[in-house]
Amino acid sequence: MSVSCQRAAAFGIVFAVVAQASIAYADGIEPGLWKITTKTQTRGETGPPQESSKCLTTENTRDLAITFSPVSRTVNSTCAPIERTLTGTRLNWRITCKGQINMELTGEFNFDSPRHYSATLRSNAEMAGVPMIDSETTLEGKWVSACPQ
Repeated sequence: MSVSCQRAAAFGIVFAVVAQASIAYADGIEPGLWKITTKTQTRGETGPPQESSKCLTTENTRDLAITFSPVSRTVNSTCAPIERTLTGTRLNWRITCKGQINMELTGEFNFDSPRHYSATLRSNAEMAGVPMIDSETTLEGKWVSACPQ
């Protein structure tokens, strides 16, 4: 597998974590249409903000820690069980994986009002001792409206 394919695979894993985190919903945060703004900084360079939207249902509110935590989808790596702490309006998690790609992903979420949350996700990955990903992503979720019918 070429280095560029390996980097793309590692980025895909990290992107899956970011995408999963950005669609979540917290107890006390309103169901509805949410706008999520994502900014990623990699090796000191910040990319342009990306916006997405997601309709969150009441079902999405059942378990904050599960909804906002990553889902491990690795090939040729084994991930330790996720470490999670949910205290009041704050959720922190950490997951590490070892194998062909070694990585550590962390997330810190602050649900500061029923219509707003912010988060910082950090991703570090290496393959055969060569750094592949070192990034920090910030998320901001804002409630927009009720979900369209």
